[in-house]
Amino acid sequence: MRRRIRKTAHSHRRLLSCDWELCATAPGAITDPTGLSVGERDWIPATVPSTAASVLRTQGRWSLDQAPRRFDADDWWYRTRFDLPPGTPAILGFDGLATLAEVWLNGRKLLSSSNMFLAHEISLDDLQPQGNELALCFRSLDAALTARRPRPRWRAPMIENQQLRWHRTTVLGRTPGWSPPAQAVGPWRGLWIESAPALALRDAHLQAELKGDEGWVIADCDIAGLPSNARCVLLVTRGEKIDRIELARTDSQRFSGRGRVRNPELWWPHTHGTPALYAARVEAVDAGGAALAAFDLGSIAFRSIALTTDDGDFAIRVNGTPIFCRGACWTPLDPVTLDADAAAIGETLEQVRAAGMNMLRIGGTMVYESDDFYDTCDAQGIMIWQDLMFANMDYPMDDAAFAVSVNEEVRQALTRLSAHPCLTVICGNSEVEQQAAMWGAARELWSPALFHEVIAKHAATLCPDVPYWPSSAHGGAFPHMNDAGSTSYYGVGAYLRPMEDARRSQVKFASECLAFANVPELPTLTAMPGGLSVKVHHPGWKARSPRDLGAGWDFDDVRDHYLAELFKVDPLKLRYADHERYLALSRIASAEVMAASFSEWRRQASVCGGALIWFLRDLWPGAGWGIIGSDAVPKAPYYYLRRALQPVSVWLSDEGNNGVSVHVANELAFAWDAQLEVALYRNGERIVARQDRALHFGARQSQSLPAAEWFDGFRDLSNAYRFGPPSHDLIVATLRSERLAAPVQSVYFPLGLPSHATADVGLTAKAIAQSDGSYQLTVASRAFAYAVAVEAEGFRADDQYFHIAPGEQRQVSLRPMPGAKNRTLRGQVSALNAQAAANIQLSA
Repeated sequence: MRRRIRKTAHSHRRLLSCDWELCATAPGAITDPTGLSVGERDWIPATVPSTAASVLRTQGRWSLDQAPRRFDADDWWYRTRFDLPPGTPAILGFDGLATLAEVWLNGRKLLSSSNMFLAHEISLDDLQPQGNELALCFRSLDAALTARRPRPRWRAPMIENQQLRWHRTTVLGRTPGWSPPAQAVGPWRGLWIESAPALALRDAHLQAELKGDEGWVIADCDIAGLPSNARCVLLVTRGEKIDRIELARTDSQRFSGRGRVRNPELWWPHTHGTPALYAARVEAVDAGGAALAAFDLGSIAFRSIALTTDDGDFAIRVNGTPIFCRGACWTPLDPVTLDADAAAIGETLEQVRAAGMNMLRIGGTMVYESDDFYDTCDAQGIMIWQDLMFANMDYPMDDAAFAVSVNEEVRQALTRLSAHPCLTVICGNSEVEQQAAMWGAARELWSPALFHEVIAKHAATLCPDVPYWPSSAHGGAFPHMNDAGSTSYYGVGAYLRPMEDARRSQVKFASECLAFANVPELPTLTAMPGGLSVKVHHPGWKARSPRDLGAGWDFDDVRDHYLAELFKVDPLKLRYADHERYLALSRIASAEVMAASFSEWRRQASVCGGALIWFLRDLWPGAGWGIIGSDAVPKAPYYYLRRALQPVSVWLSDEGNNGVSVHVANELAFAWDAQLEVALYRNGERIVARQDRALHFGARQSQSLPAAEWFDGFRDLSNAYRFGPPSHDLIVATLRSERLAAPVQSVYFPLGLPSHATADVGLTAKAIAQSDGSYQLTVASRAFAYAVAVEAEGFRADDQYFHIAPGEQRQVSLRPMPGAKNRTLRGQVSALNAQAAANIQLSA
């Protein structure tokens, strides 16, 4: 069953966004707005929604590149004047106030709020026609944190002040070591006023149910102002197909009905099908059939979600089909405003989709995202693992006022989220159970009633068709175990385990994983304070390298560990002697580790149901956890993963004395035939053997086959027996089919990754100008070219860090970057295993 509840927006709603001003005052110095007129105030022009930090940034008074400022240290006042809209009564709405907020209207206190995640609506009947003064005060959180309160039963080391647990606010900006110091203070979500017209849809409740092969819709609408003889019909539309459901009047202004949608198209994650959405619309007519009104209810979808947790499993099925969930943990695109416009959200989610990712997790350390975000995920077929905004701490649910606030927050959040078919998992918190256990709290404290009872009941009532899971790391004898339930998997990563640990640990589902300080591209490095002159050891670099508070290491050290393991170099000596080479190898090191880990988890024999990388995108310029920079420029791991996570992928794995296995993942919903070629090369150039064979794939059927089947006689493909000198140092697997737009290819190195650059691999690069201002670039190589990178100032390549098999070529599109002044193509192409780069040649 799919339950949808939406409070509709009225056309008479007006955003109160302009003509605001802001000032800071000492904590508690002013008790009400009358005190603002006493003495000199430094008022700053502002718009709403905004945080105090975003206002100062807009006015050029502060930035993340300057010395940190504690926005929690002051009281912040916003004020504006507005006129009464036509029609009464009026409703004043606040969609989010961070965090200790007071609202004053014409000198009268309307509201106090201590929860940034709550929305508020206030009915007004005594407004002035003109010149109403609205004042908002956001009290100092630092001052509030000095109040004496009971100590928590366990500590959360990433949180600077443990008493933050009493305050319903985001920990983002309040976690030194991994988030920028920009605490959210102010009206961070929309503020509006509306008056109700005589004829209006007050609210609508929709349920879209999938029963076998049939779709059913149940509707309940509250429509004011319709004449007694009016009739209402719900139209459910997709393309040319329209289903009409008659609604009966159940009281003076409520209409209800239930009807069938014939042969419904199902909503799928984009990797497995089409995310089919239906438009819902209510039309009202009089007794003669003349139109009275029409109301758009947005979109609905038909799909089923099941979560299997038997015997420690964690496996998601959509419409009865097992889904390997892969993606990343989402962060606000702007950590200062905590907001982004629909266009920026759309562009980022298109990067997610292009990478073959089908799930994002909204962690409990962040904020609930905007409707634009969830609407776009609905349309793009991106599943959402949604944490409630609780992380690591011991929350005081025995405090009555706190409990009331939390219950209303959860009710509001789940009511809004229930409207979205992308919602796939509701999770009570981020790592609360794990933190309690790791701190040594008694076992009975690991499972607080807030997450195992209170939120579970809300989820069952408001989102009955979506699985609920109490914590992001949950299951097994210990919440941090990998082989039961969900886990934060950092065996490969922070805990410096060998690469094979990704398989050995038997990860069932990684709700977060693979955290590295991923080195960004040159444009991102240029945006750091100090620009390209800042080296890895510099304090400016280290200030933005993620770390755990109190640890004697950071995630640069983690990356360096795997750099040494993979490329057999000393990171310290390399960055001392050749910093640019150090950065180039560092980019590829974390990329290789991530792609290899997902290859293990995606095998046909794997028990893993999914894995989500810790951070899709960085919070600010630097070597952060994200696989995309804060400037939206993808890093090397993004490109590696984009090849590894596609619905059709091929890869090779070392199975020791069993040789090398060839794995083909197929998530397409139809059967097809293909040719799979396996080729062996020596010295990265000379062919040793090459064979292909025909394969048949059933719908959504994957295969794992020993590569030895491709060859007669014994070949030590994995260099495990070592009876003599290795016959080859490179294996290339290529999948070709009429069903595929281009061949799918993977490589394997029996002797280890190419760690040294030879003089020349014979790279060439030729570009042809296109009518839209882009260029089509053809990159060819005589010998094997490893991790090929394209550099062209003012242009962005649609692929990077790809490999080219000996004697082959790749097509890359180069598109002008927005605002680039130089539209004449100049640049070069380089490979990590070659000293010589190739200049891009323009062809007619």
